Amino acid sequence: MTHAHITSWLLAIILFFVTNAMMNAGKEKPAKILHMILRVLYILIIVTGVQIVLGLFQISGEYIGKIVFGLWTVVMMELILVRNKKGKSTKAFWIQFVIVLILTLLLGFRLPLGFQFF
Repeated sequence: MTHAHITSWLLAIILFFVTNAMMNAGKEKPAKILHMILRVLYILIIVTGVQIVLGLFQISGEYIGKIVFGLWTVVMMELILVRNKKGKSTKAFWIQFVIVLILTLLLGFRLPLGFQFF
């Protein structure tokens, strides 16, 4: 299940940047379609994440932190796209997105179910 989770959030991050670029380029119809596909990926991320957590024997505070950061990352992605579509400022949300994405990735790779790079 870990591989499905990683695949879904990796695709979501790529699709998020493509959708944002489409919105900035003024291509509203393709951006809307990609945004809907991205929302399906949000659901896949959450479902696979829940399945991973339910498969654990013991949930520590680090896993709870990872869940919170992961949900916060998804919320920031959605808020950036929605505010961009409405023409509102997204600077504060971009800052939050970058920080929480880095924290989520670092914590996720550090946990026992993550990949051990070092």
